[in-house]
Order: sequence, then structure tokens, then C-alpha cells
Amino acid sequence: MIHVVIAEDDFRVAGIHEKFLSKVTGVKIVGKAINGNDTLQLVKEHHVDLILLDIYMPDALGTDLISELRALNSNIDIIMISAATEKEMVEESLRNGVFDYIIKPVKMNRFIATLERYKRTKKELDVRDELDQTFLDDYFGFANSTVKTEKQTPKGIDPLTLEKVKNRLSEIGSAITAEEMGKNIGASRTTARRYLEHLISVGEGEAELVYGIVGRPERKYRLKSF
Repeated sequence: MIHVVIAEDDFRVAGIHEKFLSKVTGVKIVGKAINGNDTLQLVKEHHVDLILLDIYMPDALGTDLISELRALNSNIDIIMISAATEKEMVEESLRNGVFDYIIKPVKMNRFIATLERYKRTKKELDVRDELDQTFLDDYFGFANSTVKTEKQTPKGIDPLTLEKVKNRLSEIGSAITAEEMGKNIGASRTTARRYLEHLISVGEGEAELVYGIVGRPERKYRLKSF
């Protein structure tokens, strides 16, 4: 479970971000802070993995809070969500190692994509002792650059649905049939199988035949272990 603090002085915006977070599995909101002091207090009192941090707070700049937050918890991660577009603000945030910088007003798809990428990255970091180039390319955004445009998903494979299938396999942690996956993602068995077989074709998934007491054996899928 990823523990999140929303640091936003506009309660309406904070409510929107809270609503967006409710659509992301595996996250829990520890609290909401309306100023810098409250943000620091929440980090002192609770285990916090991630802060959604605004820059313009009533009593402090979010960019100035980063060093204080890291002094309290060196492992804390930060996603800046701000209307600030000044070059200096953005550069300072990036130099201080924020995971992402999202400009308000935030679009739900952009917000959720960032949180899903953060979840995936954190999970990988938690289980790996060494990191390969593929992981680092994904983390630094190189995997999505024009250098890799040739690696587009084939016809009939929607990238967002594919990511949803991968997330479900990761969350379940065990082998699953195409029919079960279809129910999980709200799609037909045939559609789910197409995505599961695609993962096998690109080396990210694997399948096994499970024999029941009667009837034909079932093909079950899981993410490939590396």
C-alpha cells in the first residue's frame, strides 16, 4: 500500500485529486494539508511514501519544503502539482528530484498515468537489488522517446488496456485465465486472451496448462519473472 499526502491549499482542488486517487488501486490517503506546516506535521506523524505537493502554499513555497520533507523522511517521493509554469520553479523542482511535475488544471488520465507509473517504479525498486537499462530508460522517460517509436503496439492492442492487463496480473500475483481477466477488466474472454497472448509474444508474460478433474485443460497466464 502506498501512503499519500495531498498538500493543496484549495480544498476544491484537493477534493478533485482525492477523487482521482480513488480510481487508483493500492494507494491510501494519509491526510490532506492546506499549508506547509501541516504538510511537515503529517510527515512527522505518519508513514508517508508520496506527497502530491503544490508550490504556492500560504506559508511556504513547495520548492522550499522539499529539503525539509527529505530531512524528515529521506525515502519520501514527491509529485509536484502546480499552476506554476515559471522556468525557475520547474527547474528547481526537477533539480530536487521530484518524480513528476504536473501543471494545473490536472487531467484525470494524466494524473492516473503518473500514479500508475509511480506504483510500477516503486514496486520494481522494492524488489530489485540491481537495475537494468530497460528499467532506467522507463524511469527517465527514454523508453517513450522517438528513438523507440518502432516499438509501437500492434493493431488491435490498445496501450492503456494493455497497461491495465499488466497491472491486474501484477496485483493478483498468480496465474489467471483469459475468462477471469476479462471479468477483471470488463472485457470479453476473447479480448482478454488477445492481450495476454500479446504479453507472451513480447516476452513479458508466460502461460501454463492447468488440468482439472474433467474437461479440457485451462490456459493460465502470469507476468514473466525476471
